Amino acid sequence: MYGGDEVSAIVIELGSHTCKAGYAGEDAPKSVFPSVVGSIDQMDIDDANNSENSGSAPEPKAKGKNKLYVGNQAMGFRRDHMEVLSPLKDGIVADWEIAENIWDHTFKECLLIDPKEHPMLLAEPCSNTQQQREKAAEIMFEKYQVPALFLAKNAVLTSFASGRVTSLVVDSGGGSTAIVPVHDGFVLQKAVASSPIGGEFLTDCLIKSLEQKGITIKPRYSFKRKEVRPGEFQVVDLDFPNTTESYKLYSQRLIASDIKECVCRAPDTPYDEVSYSNIPMTSYELPDGQTIEIGADRFKIPDILFNPSLVQTIPGMDSYAKIASSVRGLPQMVLESINKCDVDIRRELFSSILLAGGTASMQQLKERLEKDLLEESPQAARVKVLASGNATERRFSVWIGGSILASLGSFQQMWFSKSEYQEHGASYIQRKCP
Repeated sequence: MYGGDEVSAIVIELGSHTCKAGYAGEDAPKSVFPSVVGSIDQMDIDDANNSENSGSAPEPKAKGKNKLYVGNQAMGFRRDHMEVLSPLKDGIVADWEIAENIWDHTFKECLLIDPKEHPMLLAEPCSNTQQQREKAAEIMFEKYQVPALFLAKNAVLTSFASGRVTSLVVDSGGGSTAIVPVHDGFVLQKAVASSPIGGEFLTDCLIKSLEQKGITIKPRYSFKRKEVRPGEFQVVDLDFPNTTESYKLYSQRLIASDIKECVCRAPDTPYDEVSYSNIPMTSYELPDGQTIEIGADRFKIPDILFNPSLVQTIPGMDSYAKIASSVRGLPQMVLESINKCDVDIRRELFSSILLAGGTASMQQLKERLEKDLLEESPQAARVKVLASGNATERRFSVWIGGSILASLGSFQQMWFSKSEYQEHGASYIQRKCP
């Protein structure tokens, strides 16, 4: 089908938080950008605005009545009436039009390639349905006319990235957390456990918790810094009444998630108000120059992963309290998932629990999970939680696994080729990509 060396396959992972894309065989994705788009309803725009903006930002892609803006640069630029939309719902593509725009951006602006010349390896969540897979195949072959395609499960790719064929993958990303057992390179679907608590949920908790203490995060577009004297700045607030709520929240989340990545770490013991009340503060400087002190929240927010009922103690998160009461913590989900697997492979799963995803690269998360599992698992089990020491590898483990897989010589006969698609139709992807 393809010789091992000439094939320059493209690996794309459309995650709930960021989209990662690049060439197979490389050790990190070439391009990483938010997997959301800015959408402006054409009815709101007058030509006056267009003439104003012509010099500043890349031309948007027109879509029926809406203009869509994709990518870091386009999303960082505030526009009136711009709503922030995600193509995914619960990790699965719900709006294919937006997904296509993101793929367009990937090929044309980020990788500068013609998709007709490269086989595509797409990473997909374990919960993907048959219709979703066929739709993805249809778009790739019909619209982009790719020569060959392969859909691989996220968890399997993570497993390959760490050089294993059997493991239990704890994938905690932006939108959700999934616990997926992989045996001999196949996902054991019946034992998959998932929860809606991911990085963005924690970021929202942090924003609400700070607001309760009187700290409001000002989005970057809402102020400018003016130099009064050399080296001394004054912050001037700017007012944009037409900014949508979704864009405001998107901009606040960018800053809040940076705070979360810088100061938060999983606590060594379960969080409780009393023992963490006199913990030393950590300071963080916001973009507008004000320095805030963060205390117990540094430990409380990450601990929601282990104890979801903590959400009820955060004011303003009442709407999520119901979700949280029905969700189990990470260690319980891991045990539940392993217990649903065959007795023969449980030992092996206990000894190779892999952490993957952006949220899983939080400090101390690995140690805490291992400690909790040791307390709750059977005596005979040797619990080992593995996570790459390199944060980049942890964040991009799915992509890296895809990069390794697509560049293997022995993988080249596995591609679902264009001729097979034309002969058997989209449903054949079920046979080619298990």
